[in-house]
Amino acid sequence: MLAFLWRRILSSTVPLLVVVLGVFFLARLTGDPANLYLPLSATPEMRAEFAARNGFDQPVIVQFADYLAQIARLDFGESLRTAQPAAQAVLQAFPATLQLAGTTMLIAIAAAVVIGSLAAYRPNSLADRVAGFLSSTSASVPDFWFAIMCVLVFAVTLNWLPTSGTDGMAAWVLPVATLLIRPFGVLVQVVRGSMVSALSAPYAKVARSKGAGEKRVIFGHALRNAAAPALTVAGDLTVSMINGAVVVETIFGWPGIGKLMIDSILERDFAVLQAAVLLTALTIFALNILIDICYALLDARVRQGVPA
Repeated sequence: MLAFLWRRILSSTVPLLVVVLGVFFLARLTGDPANLYLPLSATPEMRAEFAARNGFDQPVIVQFADYLAQIARLDFGESLRTAQPAAQAVLQAFPATLQLAGTTMLIAIAAAVVIGSLAAYRPNSLADRVAGFLSSTSASVPDFWFAIMCVLVFAVTLNWLPTSGTDGMAAWVLPVATLLIRPFGVLVQVVRGSMVSALSAPYAKVARSKGAGEKRVIFGHALRNAAAPALTVAGDLTVSMINGAVVVETIFGWPGIGKLMIDSILERDFAVLQAAVLLTALTIFALNILIDICYALLDARVRQGVPA
């Protein structure tokens, strides 16, 4: 297992370096921060002093080398807008994203397991067709369109729910519903397909022949063996959910890492943007490694490097 974990960590190093390189150079394509943080009447001397104070007077390659040296010291620079450490701003925003994504995924997994298992229990029944329709529709709806429609209907027209904020359960409904819809649809399809195969497998027939009830066969035998593919897909959806939170947090004003990234781009706050992207990338890589570990625990062929 340690060798497997070491291989996964090494394989994540190059993509992480590419992310660091990409965000550093792409951030500087947004423009000169001096145009935002200095008055229109700023003299060339004021601009030169601003650039020297923030290290923008050096060649880009030198700036990048200094940035790598800072990362090695766990120094991510200071925010141009607030003058506070960039790491502090990111760590303040990240828990809100984790809470939103974690809550959404737990609801999606629980609902998908129940609905997918019920649909698989009687294939081609009315329940199976309804579940198939709901899952296909949910997996196909664009989250940004769904978010706008939710705001229009439930916040503007009916005035039932707030459009932004984090206070109270009502403020969670629209962001969670928007993030939930696609993972729920995909997971229902995966759980249903895996459960159909598991329920028709020999071990399920043996369990029935020994007098096991249907609930025990479904949740005690079939679901356990159908968990591996569902686990992999759930992990991938969690990763994409963290990425997709940028759209949802911007629309609903959720104070998470996604909204912080958008604000940093608009404000050309390079240090905060770089720290936010780096932390998000590290989280995604850590989640991928955790998923691989869980999958390896379920399937010995993965631990040993044997094709599954």
